[in-house]
Formats: sequence, structure tokens, C-alpha cells
Amino acid sequence: MSLTLRPHPPKTDGARRFLEGGAKPVLIGAEWSVLEQQFETWDPATGQHLASLSRAGAAEADAAVAAAQAALEGPDWAGMLPAARQALLWKIADLIDAHAEELSELESLDQGKTYATARFAEIPASAAQFRYYAGLATKIHGQTITPSIGYAPKGKQVMAYTRPEPIGVVAAITPWNSPMLMASMKLAPALCAGCTVVLKPAEETSLTAIRLVELMQEAGLPAGVVNLLTGHGHEVGDALAKHPGVAKVAFTGSTEVGRILLNSARGNLKKLTLELGGKSPAIVMPDADLSLSVPGVARGIFANSGQVCVAGSRIYVHRSVHDRFCEGLAAEATRLKLGHGLDPESDLGPLVSEAQAARVARYVDGGRAEGAEVIAGGAHLGGAFYAPTVVTHTRPDMALMREEIFGPVTAVTPFDSPEEVLALANDTEYGLAASVWTQDLSSAHRLAAGIRAGTVWVNCHSYFSPELPKGGIKASGWGVENNLAGLSNYLEEKTVCMVI
Repeated sequence: MSLTLRPHPPKTDGARRFLEGGAKPVLIGAEWSVLEQQFETWDPATGQHLASLSRAGAAEADAAVAAAQAALEGPDWAGMLPAARQALLWKIADLIDAHAEELSELESLDQGKTYATARFAEIPASAAQFRYYAGLATKIHGQTITPSIGYAPKGKQVMAYTRPEPIGVVAAITPWNSPMLMASMKLAPALCAGCTVVLKPAEETSLTAIRLVELMQEAGLPAGVVNLLTGHGHEVGDALAKHPGVAKVAFTGSTEVGRILLNSARGNLKKLTLELGGKSPAIVMPDADLSLSVPGVARGIFANSGQVCVAGSRIYVHRSVHDRFCEGLAAEATRLKLGHGLDPESDLGPLVSEAQAARVARYVDGGRAEGAEVIAGGAHLGGAFYAPTVVTHTRPDMALMREEIFGPVTAVTPFDSPEEVLALANDTEYGLAASVWTQDLSSAHRLAAGIRAGTVWVNCHSYFSPELPKGGIKASGWGVENNLAGLSNYLEEKTVCMVI
């Protein structure tokens, strides 16, 4: 089976103008510049050329960091009152909302996800990031401290206070699976804290990052506060990670690249926030409501064609309901209609590239060769499309059970006891997320406590909002995003102690 797709041009004037506007520039300080070195981006559904992008390297990284450093210390940004910063972030959110259709079309064309996913989930969630951190911009407070220091000069006393201060220039390096949202999750708290940023989007999906930065300028962001460099990770991304003028790297992507960045960043001991890979389990208990858990688990793995860091790629189902669950999950996978992201009849779009689809196929074919049984999907449909796939009869040592596939592939394994399923769920180097499906309150709490992961959902999967901390443990990363904790990533606390 294969798919034959026709191009789906965008309907909004804004998206059309953007795509027809020639090669895309980088932004350094106040200047947008189209570089001589360029690379291309393509619609993964059809292979149609979308745009040429500037290919930045080490020289542009130096210039962007210098611009960010100047803006960090300049009066327009350093002297901006918290209430003015709050208003600026809120205006950015309003502009995202005003251009939501245009941004959704660009996101769908560039990444492959369906328009509905972009328009009703990820673009609104991007605006929500800016509004959440707008609310915190006026609430960054230090504290006064009465120290227990008894050796002040006679007649004097000791007082102390703390000053939360921006950490400095931030290199924000974002992934290709949710480009607009991942950029917003880094930009909003960094700007709230008063940092300046060099944004490096994934080379596969840079279009909405460019458009977002244009909107941020329209909102009144001072020059140099956000700089944008498009290009390849091993060139400009590596240069930013090694740059002595960068105080922090905020990265979302694979564990492999995270380890490379960790090594690159050690030169000046820069701070890092790393949201890395996952191999998230979903646990279906014997009392789970299958009318909710079957479609819920299906969404947890097949949304965005499985290109989600928290995707439920290992499903453990109690033996008493295993067969019924497998039948229902296979039916869910089979009914999903694949097509162009801008086709309103599509349930799923393509993967981000033909190479990614081929990578997914290698995992499934390897599992088959080792004895796994495919009960739904299991077919590369041509180009960047891979069918939603359900696999059974796996072993814990198989590559498809241990490595992050990042595609619409999940494996279902039966279990008999809570102790057994906890051991299975935790048998991984990753620790990003998990879900538990049960009607029993005791089971929910006990399993949530026993799973080694940064987030555990009960009777849902992939539920996010700016208020909820999001991060991983083990090989799934360092630190968290969202929430007050996410803001603290971009602040350093200075202690002032004085004799008065």
C-alpha cells in the first residue's frame, strides 16, 4: 500500500506571502540578513520545496552572541520595568493568536503534522506560554535574611538580602517535532527572567520560528534581545554550545545530541536544561475502562505520528484484559487515515522526512526478524509515511523495546501483578513520562509513586499546560520546563550581605 498525495497550498495570505518571500534570513541584533550559504526545507508529505534558509555557522554565532550580550546590558532591556516586560510578553501572545491560522499552516507544511493539531493544540499552547510567564514577570522577588552572624563590629548589625538576576545569554536549541511550541517554552521564561536569547531551531522545521521572531519584533522587542540563527546543529548549534559568551543552553532533542552538548558546554561550565529522549510506558490495569483507555493510549502513541518525546511506546496490559485491549488498539490504529497535514480528512500526517520513516521501518523489520508479531500496520507507505503500528510478542532486550523509535510504533506486553509491571516499566535508561489506566485510587497512587519518570498521568496521556513542570530523569534529561521551576532555570540568585 502507498499514498498518492497532491500539494496542499496554504489558504491564508500570510502563509502564502511568507513562502513566496524568497530565501529566509537570520536575525542578528536589529538586522535580518540572507546568507550566501543556504539549505532547503521541504513539505514531508509531498516532497514539494517550501523555502531556502540561511545556513549560519560559527561566525554568525559569534555575532549573535555579541548582539545578545550588548542587549542584555543595554538600557532598553536591562532598564525595562517588570510591568513593561509583562505587557510585551502578553502582546506577543496576542499576536500569536491573531496569526494562528497562518502559523498553523506553516507548521503543518514544514513538519507534517495535521492542521488541527497545530491550530487547536500547539499554536494556542505557544501563546499560553507567553501569557503564563507574562504573569510572572512582576513577581520575581528576592528575600531579606537575618543572618546568625555574631562578629559584627560593636554597635553594628548584619543584614542580608537576595537578588534574582537573569542568568545571561541563553542559547535555545529546539527540536523538529513541535517547533513553535518548543521555541515558546524556552523564549517565554527566558524573556520573563530578563535574559537575552540566540534561538537555533531544528534545520528540518525552522519556518514558524522565523515567523515567531518577526511577530516578537512587531510586538516591540528591543533589538538583540532575541537573535535567530538557522542552520545545522553540528555547525551553528555546536558553536553556540561551546561559546564562552553563552551562559546557558536550553535544549530539547535526542539523548545522543544531549550528551554531545554536555561535552561542548563544559568549557565555561555553562548551565544546561536538557529535555531528552523517552521510552514511556503506559500501564493498563485489570479494572481500566477500556472505552477510555484504548483510544487514550492510542492518542498517546499515534499523535503527531508518534513524533512526541513522551509517546507511550511501551504498553503493559494486565493479562485478564490483554486480548481485548490488543483488539481495540489494533482497530484504532487501522482506522486512522493518513494524508497531507492540510487535508481536513487526515487523522495523521507524515513523519518529518523520508529518512525518519525509513528509520522507523528498520526498527519494525528488526523486531519481526527477532520474533515480534505485528497485529496492525507495520508498513512503510512510501515517502515519509509509516502506518500506525502495534506489535506484540516482544522481548525486553529487543531494540524496539529499548531504543526511542520516534514514530507511530508501540509494543503491547501482558503482565500479571503490580510488582511485575513496575519492574518492566522501570527497565529502561529513560525516565521521561508514563501513564496509568485504572479506576482504583490505591493502584493509581502506588504505581505513580513507583514509576521512575518525570511525569506520570493517570487515565490520560500527554496532558500539558504551562503550570505543570515537564522534565525527565535518568537519560531523559536535566531540569524541568514550565511552572515556576521553569523560570528558575533562567535566574541566578545573588546574596548581598552588609554591616550597617
